[in-house]
Amino acid sequence: MAVSRQELVRPLPGAGVAGRPPAAAKRRKPGKPVMSHQSFQYRVTRLVFDAGQPYEKFRGRYEAAVPPADLRPGDCPGRHVRWQDAAADTDGSGPRGFVLYWRADMTPEPTGSGELRPCTAYLMGHHATPEKAYLHDPAAMLYAPLRTLIYIDSADRTRLAVDQPSTVYASFGDPVITELGIELDRQLAELLDALGVEAGPWLGQRGGRRRTSSSSSPSASISASTP
Repeated sequence: MAVSRQELVRPLPGAGVAGRPPAAAKRRKPGKPVMSHQSFQYRVTRLVFDAGQPYEKFRGRYEAAVPPADLRPGDCPGRHVRWQDAAADTDGSGPRGFVLYWRADMTPEPTGSGELRPCTAYLMGHHATPEKAYLHDPAAMLYAPLRTLIYIDSADRTRLAVDQPSTVYASFGDPVITELGIELDRQLAELLDALGVEAGPWLGQRGGRRRTSSSSSPSASISASTP
């Protein structure tokens, strides 16, 4: 996957050097960077699966397959939990390798007579994968855990949406992190298959190539977006 990268280097206005007034900073070698910024553009594939099941049933199966990471939320005042502590508390992970770190009902408050469709957001992850990615680039923690969404669409179908892990992790241009993303694709496919959602054909694609639904495989639809 091609990743566009730009590095912006500019001195901060009025910035000085430690122990010297700002005027002294002007005597530094011209062009020497004081602060650098990086900008990355990359393509991400959003997967939207048709669960083929009632919303409450599918949500219940999902939460049973992805157990909470913190089984004792009262032991964590302020909800500030170290990743290592959460990993130790769970004594491993769920039956499919994932645990749940956060859940929220995203259904908006009623504002009119229209019927609101339920929507639940999650953060789920695999303890080993983020730790390995962090060793290569801490910025990978932006995408660990994975964000998933279960909701009912305008056609009254239960959907599960998630950004394809391999397309997100490939944006770092690191072969190790890229392979971890591909492994997350496989683990996510196994989880969805266990929940009755045929995901293998979609998550088995390396590089996040865009595909469309067909009548022979109605259980999933896919859309791609670029931030």
